[in-house]
Amino acid sequence: MVTGPMFFVPPFVICCYITGHLNTIFPAEYRKEILRYVYNHQNEDGGWGLHLEGHSIMFGTVLNYICMRILGEGPDGGQDNACARARKWILDRGGVTHIPSWGKNWLSILGVFEWTGCNPMPPEFWLLPSFLPIHPAKMWIYCRLVYMPFSYIYGKRFVGPITPLILQLREELYTQPYNEVKWMKVRHLCAKEDLYYPHPWLQDLLWDSLYVLTEPLLTRWPLNKLVREKALQVTMKHIHYEDEISRYITVGVVEKAICMLACWVEDPNGDYFKKHLARMKDFIWIAEDGIKMQSFGSQLWDASLTIQALLASDLTNEIGPVLAKGHNFIKISQVKDNPSGDFRSMYRHMSKGSWTFSDQDQGLQLSDCTAEALKCSLLFSMMPPEIVGEKMEPEWLFDAVNILLSLQYVTNSSNLKMLLTAKFFTSSTMKIKKYLVTKP
Repeated sequence: MVTGPMFFVPPFVICCYITGHLNTIFPAEYRKEILRYVYNHQNEDGGWGLHLEGHSIMFGTVLNYICMRILGEGPDGGQDNACARARKWILDRGGVTHIPSWGKNWLSILGVFEWTGCNPMPPEFWLLPSFLPIHPAKMWIYCRLVYMPFSYIYGKRFVGPITPLILQLREELYTQPYNEVKWMKVRHLCAKEDLYYPHPWLQDLLWDSLYVLTEPLLTRWPLNKLVREKALQVTMKHIHYEDEISRYITVGVVEKAICMLACWVEDPNGDYFKKHLARMKDFIWIAEDGIKMQSFGSQLWDASLTIQALLASDLTNEIGPVLAKGHNFIKISQVKDNPSGDFRSMYRHMSKGSWTFSDQDQGLQLSDCTAEALKCSLLFSMMPPEIVGEKMEPEWLFDAVNILLSLQYVTNSSNLKMLLTAKFFTSSTMKIKKYLVTKP
């Protein structure tokens, strides 16, 4: 399981609150355990970090404060005055206007911030020719699939229901009255605790140009009808495609919450949103510290490394049934098809023959996971089938080799393909090379 970041849970709580499914997805005992998780990882200064062991930052603190309030805690509630301590941390550092961009986006969606206080994320980028260096297809897939649904929601300027709780949060999280905030001036604000790398001036110039020059045009007639609506349709087409080929797991937990909300914004009663709800349980994980959301499973990765360790122990006769089950899991977890349709036009790479980090459903091919699983398959193919089961069909081994070769990184190339798929790790190459050479 992959967890630890303190910004995984709040977006799901916010999403379920907006869509009206909070009590369905997180019944009373779930909410109690989520709160326990939040309390357990609050820092001594009252804030939360980017991850369990990180120093307090505005992003983690604001999101977890809002999470506690949505789950029923009062302004001064929570274990050991958790809410009051968190709010003091926020206000002592200038208030919620200093939250970084992802936080500004989520708060605008919730209604605790204004979209005019966010830097633009125009969906029109998806209408640009794909050969341009600024086209989203050139982005790393995990980044691209965050900004894709964000740009759809931004383009719609969607805001959730303004409830009494939202009005209270507007009073609690600012150092000045909400209606007096100069939203244009807060776009570039970021708490020093959150600023890992200052914005290049060119980035701010691009944002300012989009904010001042293009957004006023794209949100007014006739361009709002001729361009913005077309961009929203294209963006949602990509969202639906990514959802379908990942069977609504998406590529990760951050993307899952935003894609699910985007589908609800498009059609609250539609099948796309319902399919997202059905896969929510894949992300919920309870442990000794409470309920949290995992990024995605690591079943294949864990199984491959465990199998290799067991095989190295030379205990085959004692653990034959375990090895047979592991072998079967490796075989059934291999991705048997490429993404549906014209996947290249949807900026996806072939996946037939690969393995993912978790299981076949998720569908995102990874070079290191493929190499480790292929290594296991080759090792099993040299063992007695009456102990470990029938070896993998040769054609599937060939497909695995083919996908690895397709993911090779050409170091002297300016091609950005590796940001579209997954980097081919040198360690994976070395681990599998000798087995490909020596296999009879």
